[in-house]
Amino acid sequence: MADAPPVPRPAGMTARSLLPPAALYGFVLLLVLVFALSYAAGSEAGPVAPGMHGTSGSGGGGGGDDPSGTDGGMEDMPGMRHGSGE
Repeated sequence: MADAPPVPRPAGMTARSLLPPAALYGFVLLLVLVFALSYAAGSEAGPVAPGMHGTSGSGGGGGGDDPSGTDGGMEDMPGMRHGSGE
């Protein structure tokens, strides 16, 4: 059985032209490196607010070191009318 002739490719089409450019690989590698470094720096720095805890279903919401007894919400701000429709 005779070998079939290779299928001709369109003019200018090579296997290398189907691959993304090398600069794209460099950019993706740089992006991964920057995100890895920023994650490591954030992990090293720790939480932004030491008294802040993750969300939980307890509904407490507070837990900070506010000596006034309020949770730091907007209820005690003068001139704020929530839900009044004005």
